[in-house]
Amino acid sequence: MRFLHLFLLGGGLLLPAFRGAAAVFPPPAQLPPQPALPDPLVRFDGQPVKTAREWLTRRRPELKALFQHYMYGHLPPPARKVTATNRYTNPMFLDGRATLREVVLSFGPPDAPKMNLVVVTPNGVRKPPPVILGVNFCGNHAAINDPGIALPIGWMPKHCPDCPDNRALPAGRGKDSPSWDVAQVIARGYALATFYHGDLDPDDASATTGIRAFAAKGGMTGWLRKPAKDWICPACPDRYSKGDYDWSTISAWAWGFHRAVDYLSTDRGVDAKRIAVFGHSRNGKTALLAGAFDERIALVLSHQSGCGGAAPSRGKIGESVKQINDRFPHWFNAAFKEFNEAPERLPFDQHALVALCAPRPVLLSRTRWTTNGPIRPASSRSWWPPARRTGCLGHRGCWPPPCPRPASWCWADWVISIGRASIR
Repeated sequence: MRFLHLFLLGGGLLLPAFRGAAAVFPPPAQLPPQPALPDPLVRFDGQPVKTAREWLTRRRPELKALFQHYMYGHLPPPARKVTATNRYTNPMFLDGRATLREVVLSFGPPDAPKMNLVVVTPNGVRKPPPVILGVNFCGNHAAINDPGIALPIGWMPKHCPDCPDNRALPAGRGKDSPSWDVAQVIARGYALATFYHGDLDPDDASATTGIRAFAAKGGMTGWLRKPAKDWICPACPDRYSKGDYDWSTISAWAWGFHRAVDYLSTDRGVDAKRIAVFGHSRNGKTALLAGAFDERIALVLSHQSGCGGAAPSRGKIGESVKQINDRFPHWFNAAFKEFNEAPERLPFDQHALVALCAPRPVLLSRTRWTTNGPIRPASSRSWWPPARRTGCLGHRGCWPPPCPRPASWCWADWVISIGRASIR
């Protein structure tokens, strides 16, 4: 059976109306408890998904709407136009083995937040290489060691190298570059692109700046694409017309991933059909969300994404929904906090977010030890089979599930490495 792709306007941020689904999603307290992981192939109304077409036209859009409504917040539509301004070029990066470019991406009025994207491509290649698009914690200047890269001008976390008073200083240049190891990426024939998530939205619950605050004041009015009538989330039909997006910081960073993909899709120096997204920890949550919502992304690499990423919200192992909401209230929307004491009421779990990426490949990774404690493989494996089943939708002769290996196993996997996390 040939996989039928949904037509995703401008990168898949808007949701087609799904026939037969509930027009309004009830408040979290009114959702029935489901102690077991909800099946991705059972619709919100309890009906099973029986065909690939039904998954594409009904269940997949429904899951996107559910994730936005109850967890990540509603993402705005794509920008009408993404303008790239070349700021800096170093054609002799890595002793002449690569060319480094820094471009400034604009997607709103002049006073809107902008995003600096660094793109490193191997020199002397015969055809455009695949590109790994990653988001960093502490600025492009820290992730890649080149004196020409601009320092971030916005708020910086104090845990970042040489960032007193929450401002980047030149002394921080290259301090995180060992974990990015761009030389190995280039040596293996890939391109690398990265941006600092704080360019879009500060990782600060008390922040009054960033793209979300700017949009909330009406700053993006007229600068976003107008969604068609059949692309409106049925649970919130007025959000797009009013510009009332309840997006969280995680979804703002994912929106930034999509704008970077907008640019890379026009960059002749990379293969736009082979874009992988990558992130670690909170950035791993972001990469997984970005990949699930944008079919232009060919591969998702989510490292140690934890609660709110690839880890299930249900269960007693690892960080809980309440713990992450209490510590980082800006990462998710207000509705998600209503599940603090009752995550079993969620009408989905994170295996369904992985399922949304199918049949595009996903690799989930983590170390044996994290700041939240040692990994427990049994808990990670327990939610994997339902997500794998959805991968069958992309393979010939593989419907309905269960699917024979390797067809159901070729699109997603996970790996545990020895050591501690270090990717910033």
